[in-house]
Amino acid sequence: MPELELNSANFDSTVLQSEKPVLVDFWAPWCGPCKMMAPVVEELAAEMTEASIGKVNVDENPDLAQRYNILSIPTFVVFKGGSVVDQFSGSMGKEALKEKLSQHI
Repeated sequence: MPELELNSANFDSTVLQSEKPVLVDFWAPWCGPCKMMAPVVEELAAEMTEASIGKVNVDENPDLAQRYNILSIPTFVVFKGGSVVDQFSGSMGKEALKEKLSQHI
């Protein structure tokens, strides 16, 4: 399943009301580490059916970045049952990201 493009209009219904855990990648087009993580996030979205994976462009959705206190990017936030259960920043390999998400499935 491809990753979801999340924005202010669909965030609450897609992420907070999801039955599955959701990994949200807060990113921006000008961010080098975000560009490095993009293929990793895409691969994970295709592989992991037990969780949903989405991306929030912080330039286009500053309200969401502010709501979750995103101070650096890329920042990954795991939501489960409508609540934040984990948050981490920076680049990492696919296995490391998968491991972090798997802890909440």
